[in-house]
Amino acid sequence: MPTNSPTRVAGQLLLSSRPLSWINTAFPFAAAYLLTAGVVDLALVVGTVFFLVPYNLAMYGINDVFDYESDLANPRKGGVEGAVLDRSLHRWTLLAAATTCIPFVLVLVLLGGPGSWLVLAISLFAVVAYSAPGLRFKERPFLDSVTSSTHFVSPAVYGLVLAGATPTPELYALLGAFFLWGMASHAFGAVQDILPDREGGIASIATVLGAAKTVRFALGAWTAAGLLMLFTEWPGPLGALLPLPYIVAALPYRSLSDADSERANRGWKHFLWLNFLVGFLVTMLLIAWSFLRS
Repeated sequence: MPTNSPTRVAGQLLLSSRPLSWINTAFPFAAAYLLTAGVVDLALVVGTVFFLVPYNLAMYGINDVFDYESDLANPRKGGVEGAVLDRSLHRWTLLAAATTCIPFVLVLVLLGGPGSWLVLAISLFAVVAYSAPGLRFKERPFLDSVTSSTHFVSPAVYGLVLAGATPTPELYALLGAFFLWGMASHAFGAVQDILPDREGGIASIATVLGAAKTVRFALGAWTAAGLLMLFTEWPGPLGALLPLPYIVAALPYRSLSDADSERANRGWKHFLWLNFLVGFLVTMLLIAWSFLRS
C-alpha cells in the first residue's frame, strides 16, 4: 500500500478530527438553533454538519500539524486524545480543513446576516489562532483557556444569532455558565501535559500555575458555572448539578504535584466519557424547557 494512499490519508484525517468530540460542537449549535427557530431547515442541517465534522477537522487538524514536535514527546498522543500526524500528511490536513470548511461557510454566510457573520468569524478565528504560528493562543496562559472555551461556546452563540434569538439575562447566565465550563475543562486537560509542554518550551495555564493551582482553578470555574445556572429560566436551575460529576472527577488531583501531573490523565479520561452523560442530561433539560414553553 502506498505511503499516502487515499485510505491512509482519510483514516488519519478522521483520527485527527477527534470523532469522540464531534458532538461537543455540533450539539450546542443544533440545540441553540432548533430551540430558537423551532424548525428543521437548511440552516440547521448545514450548520450541524459543519460543526460536526469540518469544524473539528480544522480545529484539531491545525493543532496536530503545528504541535507535531511536542506531540512526538507526549505519550498520550496517537489515539482518541490526539493524532501524531506524519509530516507527509501535514499539507493534506491543512488542505482538507480548508476545502471542507469553505463550502459550508459560504452557504452559512448566504443564510445569515451581519450579526451571524461576526460570530462565525470570531469562531473561525479562534480555531486558527489557537494553534497557528504567529498567533499560538494556546501558548498564552489564560488566553489559552478562553480560546478553547470559545471553540465550544461559539457554535451555540452562532446558532442563537442565526436563528434570531432575543437576548435575556437568563440566556446570558446560561452562556456564561457554558463558557466557565469550557475554561475549566481546558485548564484541567492542560494539567496532564505540564511536563511535555515544559520540555517542549510550550507555555499554558497549567505550566504557569502548576498542577495543583490549575486543578483548583478548574474546580472553582466549574462551581461558578453551576451557580450561574441558578439564574436561568426553569428548569435551567437544575443544571446547577451538572458540574458536580466533573468536580468529583477532578477533586482527587487538587494537591497534585507537577512531577506527578501526568496522573491527571486518568481524571481526563473520565471527563471524556462524562461529556456523554452530562450531554444526555442537558438534552433532557432542553426537552423539558421546550415542553414547558409550548
